[in-house]
Amino acid sequence: MTKKEEEKQLENELQNVPDGLIDDMVIATDLLVSAKAGVRNLAVAITETATPSVKKVLRRELDNAIELHDKLAQYMIKNEMYHAYDIDEQLEHDLKKADTALKLSK
Repeated sequence: MTKKEEEKQLENELQNVPDGLIDDMVIATDLLVSAKAGVRNLAVAITETATPSVKKVLRRELDNAIELHDKLAQYMIKNEMYHAYDIDEQLEHDLKKADTALKLSK
């Protein structure tokens, strides 16, 4: 497939994306990545503190962060924005998003 044919195919795929999905997907992905970082940072913070009361607060916040991450992931899976159980499908999805980002940057 030539580069022009690939670009035309990508344009056709973009036209078939429901209104708002790209924006929702970008927002949801950003939130998911941030939630994951929050889980990681809280887990590290727990291991770095010696104060029992601080550990208790951090553990409660870690539970909240894990719950938020799960809710976001489930939302994205339900709305076909994230394919956690099919690596090939997720890879294809990520490549399309990368192509879209490259095309939009031109």
